[in-house]
Amino acid sequence: MLRIEPGPGQESVWDYPRPPRVVPDSRLVRITFGGEVIAETVRSMRVLETSQAPAFYLPPEDVDLDLLRPSDHRQTFCEWKGIASYVDIVTNAGVSVAAGWTYPEPTPPFRMIAGWFAFYCGRVGDATVGGVEVNANDGDFYGGWITPEVVGPFKGGAGTSGW
Repeated sequence: MLRIEPGPGQESVWDYPRPPRVVPDSRLVRITFGGEVIAETVRSMRVLETSQAPAFYLPPEDVDLDLLRPSDHRQTFCEWKGIASYVDIVTNAGVSVAAGWTYPEPTPPFRMIAGWFAFYCGRVGDATVGGVEVNANDGDFYGGWITPEVVGPFKGGAGTSGW
């Protein structure tokens, strides 16, 4: 693994802390699926963790909760945040299974994202930050969003589990 040196206006995920840090982000975050707006906010929180693309958490007030349902996907455990529960997106266009997740009762350092939602950009129609389309993190576990200001390499793809 070779760290990519960030250019002007960029940040390296290898400079992110462990344990992770939560930082507010005021750029417009917009998520659609099947032509319907799932979420739109300028009040997201980014979770920054060493080697991982940031995950964007959105307040439930800015998510169309009528388009979400609890998923049959098993809960997962994060050593930092606690137990995550998953949600499916359901629209007239179809269903995206386990498209997002939430921490209903996160550990104390992450209480500010309790009940907030994060989404896999590869499981929604479109995800944008500040009007720029987001790229999905490789693999099917990490839900980080790769935006132009973030460089890796990113944990999640084949052969990265030992990083």
